[in-house]
Amino acid sequence: MQGLLRFGEKYGNERFEELLRRLGSPHYQFPAIHIAGTKGKGSTTTFAASILRAAGFRTGHYLSPYVYDLRERIQVNGEMIPADDFARWVTTIRVPIERILEETDLGQVTEFELKTAVAFCYFAEQKVDYAVIEVGLGGRLDATNVIPPPLVSVITTIGYDHMELLGNTLELIAAEKAGIVKTGSTCVTGVEGGPALATIARICAERKVPLKQVVPGKDWVTAPDHTLGILTAKRQLTGLKLRMRGQLQHANAAVALHALDSSTIPGISDSAARLGLESAFAPGRMEVVHDSNPTVILDAAHNEIAALALTDSLIKDFRANERPLIFVIGMSQRHDPDDLLKAVLSQLQPVHVVVTEPSFRPRSAQDVLDAAKAHGVRGFEIAANPPTAALRAIAASRDYDDALIVVTGSFFTIGDLPPEMWKTAFSA
Repeated sequence: MQGLLRFGEKYGNERFEELLRRLGSPHYQFPAIHIAGTKGKGSTTTFAASILRAAGFRTGHYLSPYVYDLRERIQVNGEMIPADDFARWVTTIRVPIERILEETDLGQVTEFELKTAVAFCYFAEQKVDYAVIEVGLGGRLDATNVIPPPLVSVITTIGYDHMELLGNTLELIAAEKAGIVKTGSTCVTGVEGGPALATIARICAERKVPLKQVVPGKDWVTAPDHTLGILTAKRQLTGLKLRMRGQLQHANAAVALHALDSSTIPGISDSAARLGLESAFAPGRMEVVHDSNPTVILDAAHNEIAALALTDSLIKDFRANERPLIFVIGMSQRHDPDDLLKAVLSQLQPVHVVVTEPSFRPRSAQDVLDAAKAHGVRGFEIAANPPTAALRAIAASRDYDDALIVVTGSFFTIGDLPPEMWKTAFSA
């Protein structure tokens, strides 16, 4: 699989459709919920899959990206694909990949296409009742978009990210994301308004697809005690206490439940919806790995919309504007550190910043440091790798009472800091 990395990301699905055809069209063997968006698509996918499992359905779950283990991408009933099954399917799929290269001019299958093919074959083999599928990038030309019309298409949010591929306006980005909308389906979105929502609405109207906008304050609300309430056409739930922290997760949970309640899926009781929402978990999304002195939070924010959501949650849920705040930041090549830093530093003033580079596709730590300096950060240092950065942040926190450490910038950075590393660091 790693040998396919050199072929990067190729957009357009003729080659991938041919690969799936040679594999028996596994993507036609299960109904799907398809989820795209600039921010929140992974969490929304996780909430939807968790609800379906709680309702007793055999549920496939395809995530992008993974955090600690590649097999996180492909799950059935909350369990990663076993290593033997993963290897077996990769080996099986290599045969048609090689024949496509020999017999056609479609080119080399990419790594993402291979992983997506493994997921679809495994879901079909496991006879899942439903599959919840997260888009990799964009929507219209993403490999996942070969699926037939899903039960519901979801577009969580629209913001500026991957503009070199998706376009440099919200309208263009929204049009790419809304490429997953197909006639015969339903669309649910958490996009709140403006040109992005107008674009989604236009595309839905052209394809005769009903559109449901999930509106904060109307379709969901955060109560004074920080619990969540959701109102859909089928139910009203109040007092929800989510394992996944942060205001944005309230929005994601609401979009997930509205998506399922807008579909034709039967038999989701209120108790199943509540259990699924409250028990859902995905690593690297406002994940608390140490509770106090210092509190340590992992969140893979890497663009402006994600950084604004992170900042809001840090202030509202963790009093970050009242505590000594230490950042560990490591970013990947394609993301601009200025987008992250200007959103965070407009409202928060860290006492210390440790800049590092993830082990995969790193953005230069010096680039991140230069951006931090431009935004007035004074206490900073560079660490060679994320584990070293984490240890230095912990050491810096010992100079303060009630410190808050936030690790952010990339899923790759968080992936370099597995849970056992934190246990070791705090047990020393």
